[in-house]
Amino acid sequence: MNNAIRLYLDQVGNKAGKFKIKFKPYDDSTAAKGAWDDATCAKNAQDHVANTGEVAVMGTYNSGCAKIEVPVLNQDPDGPMLMVSHANTNPGLTKPWSPGEPDKFYPTGKRNYARVVTTDDFQGTADSTFVAKDLNKKNCYVLNDNQTYGQGVARAFVDNASKVGLNILGNQAWDAKQTNYTALFQRIKSKNPDCIFLGGIYDNNGGQLIKDKVKVLGDNTKVMMMGPDGFSGYTPLQKLPEGEGMYLSFAGLDTESLRKNGGGAGKFLDAYKAKYGADPSTSYALYAVAAVQVILEAISKSDGTRKSITDQVFGGGSGIDIPADKSVIGKEIKIDTKTGDTNNKDISILQLRSGKEAFVKAQPVE
Repeated sequence: MNNAIRLYLDQVGNKAGKFKIKFKPYDDSTAAKGAWDDATCAKNAQDHVANTGEVAVMGTYNSGCAKIEVPVLNQDPDGPMLMVSHANTNPGLTKPWSPGEPDKFYPTGKRNYARVVTTDDFQGTADSTFVAKDLNKKNCYVLNDNQTYGQGVARAFVDNASKVGLNILGNQAWDAKQTNYTALFQRIKSKNPDCIFLGGIYDNNGGQLIKDKVKVLGDNTKVMMMGPDGFSGYTPLQKLPEGEGMYLSFAGLDTESLRKNGGGAGKFLDAYKAKYGADPSTSYALYAVAAVQVILEAISKSDGTRKSITDQVFGGGSGIDIPADKSVIGKEIKIDTKTGDTNNKDISILQLRSGKEAFVKAQPVE
């Protein structure tokens, strides 16, 4: 994702209107945790506010981290400071979902957060519809990683299940710190599921979870397994033998589809491959650039201050609307001036085949 951003900034001369742009990468994970970390997210948010040269944030990747950072940026005395995410899908960041959401993330009463991907109320719904209608599964057991994102997408999957004739046998959290999950799957086996849905992120010991699912329940030809976008883009999973045949969803259009669509997406992917030797390992790379496009457009229309940049997105004016012929995803990107959500509600269904995420279909969003 960072490589894609650097390439795009080189292509536009590291400029937005009259302003020169510098990209400063941050890491919200720790080596010890192997995933995003609450304390690191909190520190990053404070650093964004304190570093006077920074004017906007592209990110975060994980919704739970965004819920920590957004309120801090919202209360920036020189802002609010704009954040545009390429990957957050939890609905509560922009619309009512859990108690107090989304208002509790905006203590000033003014929005400062936007995103260029759709939300889990659409993704979870699309996933359970695909499982029931396309795969003709009847009895599904749901596991979630007990985090903001995982609980949200699992909830949406479960909420839609009865509408499409899918029986939910259970919805429980897996403990990311467990060394194995054979006992968990032995209990699930007694319920005779024909599908398993993993609501969460691969970072939370997803590899071991998948290995033990196959060990106890069999491969994906016996008991189908599906994960949302929190399992997409991980090379270790793509190479994992037990993952073969697993279905994934992605809250957008995958790289393969974007390349076939041509336009700005195809040209950018060709340039990326020429520079780095292969396509990005995650489809979120192009959406990272799309988020940067939104930020650069806001900067170019502003006076360069944090408040003015945020006002270009939420100030009640024309807002940000990037036409299809300039968009890196080859589709118009329009940000709702009230919520910060995007007009694009694409969900891709993928399947792990021979070490790659193969496109299956674009799942309609209802």
